[in-house]
Amino acid sequence: MITPVRRVTTACALVAALSALAACGAGDTTRAPLPAPSATAAASPGPRPPTLAPGPAGMTPVFEHGSRGAGRSVALTFDADMTADQGPRAAQGERFDNPGLIAALRELKVPATVFMTGRWAEQYPRQARSIGRDPLFEVANHSYSHFAFTDHCYGLRTIGEERMRADVERAYSAFRTAGIREAMPYFRFPGGCYDRRALKALTPVGVTAVQWDVVSGDAFATDAAAVAREVLNGVRPGSVVVLHCTRSAAPTTERVVRSIVPELRAKGYRLVKVSQLIGAAGGRR
Repeated sequence: MITPVRRVTTACALVAALSALAACGAGDTTRAPLPAPSATAAASPGPRPPTLAPGPAGMTPVFEHGSRGAGRSVALTFDADMTADQGPRAAQGERFDNPGLIAALRELKVPATVFMTGRWAEQYPRQARSIGRDPLFEVANHSYSHFAFTDHCYGLRTIGEERMRADVERAYSAFRTAGIREAMPYFRFPGGCYDRRALKALTPVGVTAVQWDVVSGDAFATDAAAVAREVLNGVRPGSVVVLHCTRSAAPTTERVVRSIVPELRAKGYRLVKVSQLIGAAGGRR
């Protein structure tokens, strides 16, 4: 679905306004590379991942959710954010991973998409490589630096237009260095903030920008049941749910996942990766 250019308020944005947020998620190994050499982690056999056709004036297309009438599929996505200037929490040695969540996803056999920053992959190459080589998951791009691509984006430092493309391509390079065999041609804007200038700047990279239609509210939440209700009440066929897995900033997410996955399945929902939603929505290969 191609959506109007806009700025989205999310749980991720709330975290960004307060401090650098990190989360962890997952990646896929079965897809083919992007047309641009810098926008792929490694060449591998298989069909090219589905993407949307360019938006107006050839700009980067934006995907918010899948088809509402083509089955009961839902994609759970996890932002793996790490801003380059991490502040006092990083200086104190705080770790920004949540292996319990990844273990839960594997235990429950939940396909998932992680929007990983290059900075996160550099900090945790072993975890990034493990996630990126697990066919249950797919890794997508969340920028290298987690700087904002528009002004006034919830306290995030802003990146200049002339550096936007390089920042995204640098993330793909970090994925390759970490050993992720391939990353998907999907990009999520830090803080969910974008405008026409940002969409135009990323056109040469050949990515589809992926947003969401369900905000979990897991950032800084302490009540897992309340977060689970937010997700379950918001989900519709084709939904894209945004979550985090940072234990310090989103400590309830593992419990939320263990709660919502059985309920979604009981309601007839099928959990899929973002690539499957885009493909079902008519994405081109």
